[in-house]
Amino acid sequence: MAITAQLVKELREKTGAGMMDCKKALVETNGDIDAAIDFLREKGLSSAAKKADRIAAEGTTFILAEGNEAVILEVNAETDFVAKNDKFQVLVSSLAKTLLDSKPESVEAALEVVNAEGVKVADQIATAVATIGEKITLRRFEIKTKTDANAFGSYLHMGGRIGVLVVLEGSTDEDAAKDVAMHIAAINPKYVSRDQVSQEEVERERKVLTEQALNEGKPENIVAKMVEGRLGKFFEEICLLDQTFVKNSDQKVRDFVKSTGGNVTSFVRYAVGEGIEKREDNFAEEVMNQVKGN
Repeated sequence: MAITAQLVKELREKTGAGMMDCKKALVETNGDIDAAIDFLREKGLSSAAKKADRIAAEGTTFILAEGNEAVILEVNAETDFVAKNDKFQVLVSSLAKTLLDSKPESVEAALEVVNAEGVKVADQIATAVATIGEKITLRRFEIKTKTDANAFGSYLHMGGRIGVLVVLEGSTDEDAAKDVAMHIAAINPKYVSRDQVSQEEVERERKVLTEQALNEGKPENIVAKMVEGRLGKFFEEICLLDQTFVKNSDQKVRDFVKSTGGNVTSFVRYAVGEGIEKREDNFAEEVMNQVKGN
């Protein structure tokens, strides 16, 4: 498979490794991105669990809760200046209300919804674009429901740069639910608990950790025990309930949630612009020159 500049660029963004290391990893794995990530991690050149996300797009996250329903959404703009604009903020609030009232299945469906003023959402956004002077997009949203026996936990960090919505089931302690949301905003777990992690992901991590240990020169007879110990650390990094609670380092999140009499089974965490590049510059050209030169 041809190793293109775009492929090298993508791997570099995902891992933070050097361009030549990325190129070598892709050559070794025949262009397989996931295998190349594992290759770099095994060589100690990358840590996929701690990779630096290239967050480039501007905008905001927003949460609206009414009774037993709540919506979290992300709306993007081109600059941080516009994201703080009052007209932009009014638009975001209006979109949240429309989404909560209409409950569309997707962003595409949401754009076709007619709001309380009789204006289609797509046209509402288009009008805002014309008025504000920047491209504005409704990127994503999710609606959560609960019962009277549960509590919503919502938290917006840095004015909406990160938004978290969680449902604390079996407890009406809204302060506790917010504390869990704040923890999720700070630590960014991928899952609630270990049973949500696929066996495939666990085995993939076990393979990487095994190769790491062998590459460190550890004796084969103790590698297996080392790997299982490191797997425990892996779960602590990605599973909410296994993590040390940010507000009490002597307590796991699992213990804090249990103390409320409730349980957490799902959450939504949005960071503005995660996975979106703001500008390309001449990076692709830079990579191509490097690839051609080696």
